[in-house]
Amino acid sequence: MDAEALIRARYGALPFTPPAEIPAGLAMLLDRRVTRSYRPDPVPDALLDLILAGAQSAPAKSDLQQYSILVTRNSEKIAQVADAIGTMPWIKQAPVLLLFCGDIRRGRQVCAAQGREHGNDSIDTFLNASADAALAMGFGIMAAEAMGLGTCPISYVRNNLALVQGLFGLPEGVFPLAGLTLGFPDKRNETSPRLPPAVVVHRETYDDSRLAAALPAYDALRPPGKPRYPDVHGPKPEGCTWSENAARQLSVPERANFRAWLATRGINLG
Repeated sequence: MDAEALIRARYGALPFTPPAEIPAGLAMLLDRRVTRSYRPDPVPDALLDLILAGAQSAPAKSDLQQYSILVTRNSEKIAQVADAIGTMPWIKQAPVLLLFCGDIRRGRQVCAAQGREHGNDSIDTFLNASADAALAMGFGIMAAEAMGLGTCPISYVRNNLALVQGLFGLPEGVFPLAGLTLGFPDKRNETSPRLPPAVVVHRETYDDSRLAAALPAYDALRPPGKPRYPDVHGPKPEGCTWSENAARQLSVPERANFRAWLATRGINLG
């Protein structure tokens, strides 16, 4: 694919000049898009196993591999997740739902098997397990893309902790990070433009002095979005810009019960 076209699609501009030719793997990554419409075709077991192997090829902190991936093809369970979320009915179309979890339990069991006390029940371990799970999900997404499948991450599973815990039998020390729908795309979404590198990439020292000037142009790249939290901030039928919706969402505390739920599951954030 044309590297310049991929960069323009990703940023709405050409912030740098890419090489004339780039490897197919990098082109695939630059062209990644979410999928919210799936064909009913099942994902063959061998293909799913290959994608999961791709996910497990992600790096992990200190090689501790503090994550687990739960797989369901059960349409009733997938529908329960979708119905609980309420705003993503397309989840029901996906033939596979993956749940990426941070897993502190396994490390505790390894320590016990070696006759040692697990001395890292802390926020640092929670962060490491979260990062391990996120990296595995990212690698799984790209493995799926490489094999012609589509995905969409779903952080909303953390809005329904009791349901997810029950459906997937999560024991103490295991917590959900995000869900991931998986299947053959009926259609792919358009490329989602990203913030310009000048805002996200900092060279040598952190410098966000260009953020305010960059936001109007970035907002203009994005079509108006469905207003977030209209019950709190009021309706806006014409839609919201990216920055307005980001501010709407970030000004409302979300998942305030997550820390308390973690404590009930034997995960200390002290």
